[in-house]
Amino acid sequence: MDQTMGAIGIVLLCFAAFAAMAFYQNHKNQKLRRLCIRRGFGNLPDREYDLDEYECISHYFRQRKKQGYVIDDITWNDLDMDSVFIMMNHTWSAIGESSLYDMLRRPEFSEEVLNERERLIQFFQKHEAEREKFLELCAEIGKTGRYSVFDYIYNLADLKMEKPWKHYLNILLIITAIGLIFIQPQIGILAVIAMISVSMGQYYGAKKKVEPYVTSCNCLLNMLKFSEKVEKLSMPELESYLSELKKCRKKFGNFKRKAHFFVAGAAVSGGPEAFVIEYLNYIFHFDLIQFPGIVKELKNHLDDFEKMTNVIGLLESMAAISSFRAMMQEYTIPVLQKSDKGFLNMEDGYHPMISDPVKNSIKVERGVLLTGSNASGKSTFLKTVAINAILAQTVHTCMAKRYKGSFFRIYSSMALRDDLVGQESYYIVEIKALKRILDVLDEEMPVLCFVDEVLRGTNTVERIAASSQILKSLSRDDVVCFAATHDIELTHLLEKEYDNYHFQEEVKDNDILFNYLLYPGRATSRNAIKLLSIMGYDREIISSAERSAEKFLTTGEWQLETCSGSMEKK
Repeated sequence: MDQTMGAIGIVLLCFAAFAAMAFYQNHKNQKLRRLCIRRGFGNLPDREYDLDEYECISHYFRQRKKQGYVIDDITWNDLDMDSVFIMMNHTWSAIGESSLYDMLRRPEFSEEVLNERERLIQFFQKHEAEREKFLELCAEIGKTGRYSVFDYIYNLADLKMEKPWKHYLNILLIITAIGLIFIQPQIGILAVIAMISVSMGQYYGAKKKVEPYVTSCNCLLNMLKFSEKVEKLSMPELESYLSELKKCRKKFGNFKRKAHFFVAGAAVSGGPEAFVIEYLNYIFHFDLIQFPGIVKELKNHLDDFEKMTNVIGLLESMAAISSFRAMMQEYTIPVLQKSDKGFLNMEDGYHPMISDPVKNSIKVERGVLLTGSNASGKSTFLKTVAINAILAQTVHTCMAKRYKGSFFRIYSSMALRDDLVGQESYYIVEIKALKRILDVLDEEMPVLCFVDEVLRGTNTVERIAASSQILKSLSRDDVVCFAATHDIELTHLLEKEYDNYHFQEEVKDNDILFNYLLYPGRATSRNAIKLLSIMGYDREIISSAERSAEKFLTTGEWQLETCSGSMEKK
């Protein structure tokens, strides 16, 4: 008897030590997380993404994509908005980062909505203690890695449920085997071992099918815990949002009870409770038995899940933007107006991804043609204007001294490529990209569009003829089109419809110098041939090219100079 009590005491002591270690480790993790949140504010996020993990962030947006106007994939990729998002992603939960991504792809047209976002951003900017505590609670929701919460919750309607009678039968057989021990001990023990082995084998196969739902349900449980904890914080400025969370949280009482065994292992990872529950699930399949009830609860309260997602996602996104603002060298709150006629006025605007940017200003009420040599700054300027226009209507923050403009629908046709899978040439891809812009012109709200090297995929004569007509069709009161081109002819053909601006460079001491400043008027310098000299091309090639160019400008005809210096008419 004494030996038995001693053994029980040792087991209890080991269990208590294990629980104490888990508690200490949890406390240590919380302290480290708090330090990371404090140090991370106003600094570039220190995080690496693998492709699958990053792809999952966009799934919330993909699920909701049909709801209204969005930044389409062509424009998003042209502007490298993935990099901009990563730079801005100061969130700590899967809900926050998914919502921020969705927000950047869904420009707003309501001053009221944007003003409310501004109010929230300023709250988190001015209240450091509340912001840090709020983000600590967001971090407890956690990231879901390569699983998207929204894939498995929104697709519950398509899930085919298996009836749990097999699991109940499994429990009955194990209990029967245990009862057999009291009648035939040896046979009973063997029967128990056999039944547990079979049960565990069946468990792994069945659990694999529902494993992704564990992550999603665990995230939802953490959202409910977040809601309960955040309600206790003193933040009257967020009262309406916290009240909405509380209302939704109360509807998930049955879900919390039914999901306990289903997600307990994941929810308290490494703790003694997880250890015990995990083995009970292996043997008795409690989590699999609960799963149909969990699915039913989620289906019944999907609207409440969406409301919680919207609230938590909005608040955490705005906290992230407060950190983004602290990180940037200069920003402004945009002034946006609803207008039938498009206009844009940006002073000292810059690209957020450039560490030491050259700032440029522009004020336009119609289209702009940009000229200048390669690498002079044309494409970067287009992206600067486009990105700031998107940020103005999403996170109410522009990288500029001042920004004022219309509410726009924003499109681009810039960094296109051949479609090898669809077996389409660059030119076909390009004209399709341009056509999609033309197709939306008669819808509500002005269009702001960006085109880099119009129709570069075809020959000079047809390019100028076709691109001049396309650009002319984009010259409307409700369209502001920024187009970069090497074709000076377009600046003359369209000078009544477009304002001309250019970037310039200086070739000096066998080097080319760019200042990346925007100048009014069309480009007049011709340094492309001079660059051949800098790169070490043969002098005879350079001289012949210069004479051919001069001859064309004089006569309007191309003549190919031979080595002897004579001209061969082409």
